[in-house]
Amino acid sequence: MVSIRRATVDDLPGMQNCNLTCLPENYQMKYYYYHLMSWPQLSFVAVNDHGRIVGYVLAKMEEEAEEPHGHITSISVLRSYRKLGIATKLLRQSHQCMIDSFGAHYVSLHVRRGNRAALALYKDTLGYKVHDVEEHYYADQEDAFAMRCPFPKQTELPVAKVTPAEPAAAPAQAHHPAAQHSSQAAAEKLRQKHLQHQQHQQQQQSASVPPSAETTAPNPSAKPGAKASTGKGAGRGKGKKKS
Repeated sequence: MVSIRRATVDDLPGMQNCNLTCLPENYQMKYYYYHLMSWPQLSFVAVNDHGRIVGYVLAKMEEEAEEPHGHITSISVLRSYRKLGIATKLLRQSHQCMIDSFGAHYVSLHVRRGNRAALALYKDTLGYKVHDVEEHYYADQEDAFAMRCPFPKQTELPVAKVTPAEPAAAPAQAHHPAAQHSSQAAAEKLRQKHLQHQQHQQQQQSASVPPSAETTAPNPSAKPGAKASTGKGAGRGKGKKKS
C-alpha cells in the first residue's frame, strides 16, 4: 500500500534517489532544500509500507509572474509503482495547495516532446494544454512542450451589508426580594428618624413658653367689665336676701 503525504526535510535524500533512478534531469541537494524551505506546502512524497519513497513531486510558485501560478519542477515515480495513479495523486495534491495557499490561477511544467506516457497523463487525465514549444530545452537538445493547466476561477462571496447596530437599551433592574426588603427597611428607618426629630422640636417649643401665658380663651358672650368665673360655687343658684 502506498500513502501520499507532504514532504519534509528528512525526505530529501529519498526524493533525490528516486530522481536519480528515474530521470536524466538531476539536481543538487541544495535545490531540493531551496524548494522545501521556500514553498513547504507544495511538495509531496509517495511512501510504501516499509517507509521507502517510491515517488515525489517537487513544486514551487513563480514569484515574478504577472498573475500568480505554480510550476512543477520535477515529478517521478519508480518504475515498479507506475500505472497505479500515484503520479496523478501527487500532482493533484500539489495543485490544490497552490490554489489554497497562494491563490494560483494555473500551473505550468515542461515535458519532453517524445515522452508520450507523460503527455497522455498531463493532457488526458489532468487537463494540461500545450502553451508553447521550447526548442533544445534539455541538455541532450530535445525540445520541450511548455504546458499549462488552468485552475477553476475562485468565486467571490457576496459582501454582506452591515447595518449600524441600534443603541442597546439600559438593562432593567432585577426585582430581587432581598433588595426590595432592604430598600423598604431603609425608608422606614428614615421616616422614624424624621418623626423623632419633629417630636424633639415640639418638646423644645413647649419648654420655652412661660406658665402665665397658658390662659383660656375669652368668652365672646361675656359682657365687658364682668368678672370671669373662677369656678368657685359654680352650678349653685343665687341666694335670697335676708329680711
